[in-house]
Amino acid sequence: MKIAFNTAGRRWLVAIGAFATLSAYLGLAASQFAASWFGSRVEMKSLQRSARLDPGNADYRDHLGRYYDLMAHDPASAVAQYRVATQLNPHSSRYWFDLASAFQVLGDTVNQTAALESAIHADSMTPDVAWEAANLYLVQGQNDKALHEFRVVLANDSSLAPAAIQFCWRIEPDVDALLRDVVPPRNDAYVPFLKLLEAKQETAGTAKVWSALMQTNQTFERRTADEYVKYLILQKDVDQAVLVWQQTAHRFGLSSYLPAPGNLIVNGSFNQDILNAGFDWQYQKESGIQLTLDPNDFHSGRRSVMITFDGPGISDAGIYQLVPVQPHTTYEFNAYYKTLEQQGAGGPHFTIQDM
Repeated sequence: MKIAFNTAGRRWLVAIGAFATLSAYLGLAASQFAASWFGSRVEMKSLQRSARLDPGNADYRDHLGRYYDLMAHDPASAVAQYRVATQLNPHSSRYWFDLASAFQVLGDTVNQTAALESAIHADSMTPDVAWEAANLYLVQGQNDKALHEFRVVLANDSSLAPAAIQFCWRIEPDVDALLRDVVPPRNDAYVPFLKLLEAKQETAGTAKVWSALMQTNQTFERRTADEYVKYLILQKDVDQAVLVWQQTAHRFGLSSYLPAPGNLIVNGSFNQDILNAGFDWQYQKESGIQLTLDPNDFHSGRRSVMITFDGPGISDAGIYQLVPVQPHTTYEFNAYYKTLEQQGAGGPHFTIQDM
């Protein structure tokens, strides 16, 4: 169908209609611009104006609610604004959390819980949402629900894992229960759990977490294993330390750092790099001592360790190795060394002592 605009009246009619449409559009745009400008300010009147100019914008209602909540300390008025925000956009967990927080200030546990559950329903797998939900449940004393949300955190955000593990342990200091119900089978959850138990000297618990970590076949830093072996040695749990070292060696391709049949000394020829950890050679800086690997002078293998003494009165070269042994067993120790340009009576001595 064709409409002819061949008369002045019709052309004016179309022009007026177009002008009215354009005016309405410009008015709406101006209103939204003004609302945006007022909404960016932190005065109550500006925030009220932004909500009035753009009544369908949930953000402005939430901003106004926050002003009542945090600046005016008027949680009842904040609740009214937060309610409108959740009605305009029920899919935003942030609005529900703000509403729950206001109800908490008012001491309205029933409505706080309802708002909190709506927040979780709106965004159930986001770790930030779960983190806030867990903390609110914790304040309410709903520990089971808090643990459930902390599990969501542990499964989705490794940066929050150490803090989440701390909270979980305070709620339920039971390694078996946490491994079964809360901590997901992930290396970035097991590692902070292991470190927490080390700090609390829960040695029996560390063995359970380490076993779970080994079953994941997931990568983690070798330093975690090295520190755990060191912890076990300090706790005199040598059997577990040996087991962890063996598992670490296989996991990280370090099988050559395990004792050979007939020789408990690891890397005795110094052919391999010194790990400075576990049951390989370890060293620490001592005044007047310089340690280097010498490829030019050796007894067997391809290298030796050269110890340079710079001055008198040196009692420790700073290099040692921990060697697990069995009770009621006879062992034979032998080693080779030579000295050069050493003055004075005697020479260096090997020291073997029980830890």
